[in-house]
Amino acid sequence: MASEKPAADRFTGTQPARLDLDGLSWGVVSGRPIVGPISLSVEPGQMLALVGPNGAGKSSLLRCLYRYHRPTSGHVRLDGADIWTLPGKAVAKRIATVLQEQASDFGLTVAEIVELGLTPHRGGWGADHADYEAIKAVLALMELTPLAPRDLATLSGGERQRVMIARALLQKPDLLILDEPTNHLDIRHQLEVLELLAGLNCTVIVSLHDLALACAHADQVLLLDRGKVAALGAPAEVLTQSTIRSAFAVETLLDAHPATGRPRLSFYLPNQIQE
Repeated sequence: MASEKPAADRFTGTQPARLDLDGLSWGVVSGRPIVGPISLSVEPGQMLALVGPNGAGKSSLLRCLYRYHRPTSGHVRLDGADIWTLPGKAVAKRIATVLQEQASDFGLTVAEIVELGLTPHRGGWGADHADYEAIKAVLALMELTPLAPRDLATLSGGERQRVMIARALLQKPDLLILDEPTNHLDIRHQLEVLELLAGLNCTVIVSLHDLALACAHADQVLLLDRGKVAALGAPAEVLTQSTIRSAFAVETLLDAHPATGRPRLSFYLPNQIQE
């Protein structure tokens, strides 16, 4: 993740995808959709940060984007094609995911878990020399080389999260979807992962609890509240004092970080204001 490590663009597709949601809705409770309707476009190579309070529908929306939930109405289009009209393998070749819920490791090592990122592109079993070189490089990129022979079950939550990101990068996706990828990561790895994602040669959709990270790294921010779009646009347009107050019931101080110049957000409860 530092400059001397392998270039991140080695692990991404060469054709960043355009993503369009056309009137997307999913799920029905008491006659109303759980999520939606939502219409938006993400240009190729952009990063869209999905934010909102707990229960806002972030994970449900992401499940629609990687073809786990079929929309109740509307469409998810990848470069103009509805993903539900495409073969599953074709979608798997172009969309990679990093989820909060990590599947069982089945007794596999870190290197073996990462190698699973090659699965959508293989005609059969087994890896060749180029595959092994790519695996070694992505392990180095994510600072996982010393952990390669370890059983995944023996790793900390943050280490496991970096393994899942490495697996997704090895897949070389045109669209990368991540659900709270900074969970369990320490501060340095949170910052490095967001820097990495912002520099990838693919389109990135990422849900985040940390509004400051979203503000500093995303091209667009989608603020969800109770399954509906509360705001959509550039970070400075969406993450304002009024929208944050409405969605999260907290007050916000916005300024520029004195070291990086990036937007900085500080939060406090109304009853904490000093007279």
